[in-house]
Amino acid sequence: MRLSQVLMSVTLAGTLFSCGEGNGEGSSSDVSEKTYLTGKIKIDGSSTVFPISGGMAELYRAEEPKVKVIVNKSGSGSGFKMFYAKEIDISDASRPIKEKEIKKCQENGVDYMQLEVAYDGLAVLVNIENDWVDGLSTNELKKLWEPSAEGVVKTWADVREGWPAEEIKLFGPGTASGTFDYFTEAIVGESGAIRSDYSPSEDDDILVQGIAGDKNSLGFFGLAYYEQNKDKLKLVPVNGVLPTMETVKSGVYSPLSRPLYLYVSKIAGQKQEVSSFINFYLKNAAQVAQNVGYVPLPEGDYVNSIQGFQKFIATK
Repeated sequence: MRLSQVLMSVTLAGTLFSCGEGNGEGSSSDVSEKTYLTGKIKIDGSSTVFPISGGMAELYRAEEPKVKVIVNKSGSGSGFKMFYAKEIDISDASRPIKEKEIKKCQENGVDYMQLEVAYDGLAVLVNIENDWVDGLSTNELKKLWEPSAEGVVKTWADVREGWPAEEIKLFGPGTASGTFDYFTEAIVGESGAIRSDYSPSEDDDILVQGIAGDKNSLGFFGLAYYEQNKDKLKLVPVNGVLPTMETVKSGVYSPLSRPLYLYVSKIAGQKQEVSSFINFYLKNAAQVAQNVGYVPLPEGDYVNSIQGFQKFIATK
């Protein structure tokens, strides 16, 4: 779902979000009397979180047109590097911040808050013409993706007896991606451990094209990108369970379900435009997350996050 579709679906649902007061039925003089915020907000990081943050930026622009919200998607790892270097205000992440990144934040005087915004499932995909893969176990995925598989597990027959002796073409996120970190830890057992003879990309659209372009391809990325491309790809059950909003939310789709995060620094959060944007984000995250294929948090979690954020930025 592209951002324009996100906005259209929100509008059709009758929910054009507002972070201000009033019913929007005032006269033109009411609008002209409003004092708009100004400034620039820089967001970078996870390509998985990008659809939520990008959609939120578009909606917020309707509320605060003089605030420029710039959203990029260089990957969770790259986002954290820019975050602790004080180059961005908000870091999107599809994994928790690592110890080495926490240390960098401390060294650079970056006090931050972690905010959960939604749940996501990691999808395992094959080409839509693949008629033999009806599911994979986590053990089979490990057998296929672990470093020792390189040069050894090369065909479908190497994964499971009875499958074709055709070479598998593998696609997945690059090393800067939080999805890469999460998948390798959950499946291989060690973050960053993976065979090197696969085609990596930080751009999920490129991964979709690669899997869709070869009958013998297999790859993984966030569930929402499958939802946007289900006419091109085949979703594979893992341990007999398909990832859906229900199985991700309930935890049945294990171990490939995870929370998604925002990280905001205190210095940035104390700027009026950033504080306003974060509050707007958390108030509307449930609807936008669902519109782009993710699973919203319980409503009370968003309320608690707003309250926690206000306490966080109120202290020096």
